[in-house]
Amino acid sequence: MSQVLEGGFTDAPVEAAHAFRAVLEAMARPGRIEAVTGAQAPGLSVAASVVALTLVDGTTPVFLAEDVDSPGLRQWLAFHTGAPVVARGAAMFAFGGWAALGPLGAYAPGTPEYPDRSATLVVEVARLDTLGARLTGPGIAHEAHLSLPEVDAFRVNRAQFPLGLDFIFCAGDRLAGLPRSTRVEG
Repeated sequence: MSQVLEGGFTDAPVEAAHAFRAVLEAMARPGRIEAVTGAQAPGLSVAASVVALTLVDGTTPVFLAEDVDSPGLRQWLAFHTGAPVVARGAAMFAFGGWAALGPLGAYAPGTPEYPDRSATLVVEVARLDTLGARLTGPGIAHEAHLSLPEVDAFRVNRAQFPLGLDFIFCAGDRLAGLPRSTRVEG
């Protein structure tokens, strides 16, 4: 039970504000890596835990991929956020490793009337650095680079714009955003 009660923000207003700013910066500037602190959920990295505490609440349906899903994580989410755990297609946020989160077509890409009603995938990766795929588009002056698990899936996602999925990559205490508007090249 103590594992459920622990792992949240100790100074919630201040830590949540800092975390929200870090996530906002990461999504507004694709390829930019932000460091975060303050949370540790069972089975998630610090960064993914911070994202959960910052962006998820009792009205936010969440999917947990099989590689992170556990009774401990479900209890932690229930206690700290109140978020309901749902199937992929009903989720606004999904947490897990790249392979376990697939298939991407199972998540809501939004609708023409409401493109914002799409899922955001919080992807746990082994490493996160500014090497790898070339990123261009809104929020990037010329180009940026980011280590991504693959390239083709993000090209397909971008082709659906303004529909599509958004991504937050997490490794340890670091996170980076990849909105659907970003063009990705190998």
